[in-house]
Parts: sequence; C-alpha cells; structure tokens
Amino acid sequence: MGHHCNCHGHCHCHSHRCIFGCFLGFLTGVIWLLIALSGKLTEFFGLIELGSLGHILIIIIAIIGFLAFLVFGFYVFKKAWRCCR
Repeated sequence: MGHHCNCHGHCHCHSHRCIFGCFLGFLTGVIWLLIALSGKLTEFFGLIELGSLGHILIIIIAIIGFLAFLVFGFYVFKKAWRCCR
C-alpha cells in the first residue's frame, strides 16, 4: 500500500538515495576514465607544459576512474540486486 517501487517491501527510503549517490560515483568514474583515455588530458597537460608529470597524472586519474567504476558499479549492482529480486 502506497509503496511505489517493485521491491516487495525490501527497500527503505534512504536506500534509494544511497543507490543514486553510488550511481553518480559510478558515472563519475566512467567519465574520468574516458577523459583520461581519450587524450583530452594529454592535450591539456601539454598545453600547461607538465611533460612527464602529465603522463603520470593521466595514469593516476585513469586508475582512480577505473577503481571508482568497479567499486561503485559493484555496489550499485549489489544494492539493486538485493532490493529488487
């Protein structure tokens, strides 16, 4: 009664906000990973003349983006699986 999702009563209101926050973390990780791999950061770091430090920063940004993608993606999948199975 009055329950608007198809979760069979397993979800709570705060879990929807948590899943949304984790989904935003997942998207942020994907965006940083794509920016690092697309070459846009290479152009930017070349513009401000960072040289080899720019390459190290690109690798660090790509690793952080990949880890955010994995961690937040797993957490969103796990929460959605547990909530709506």
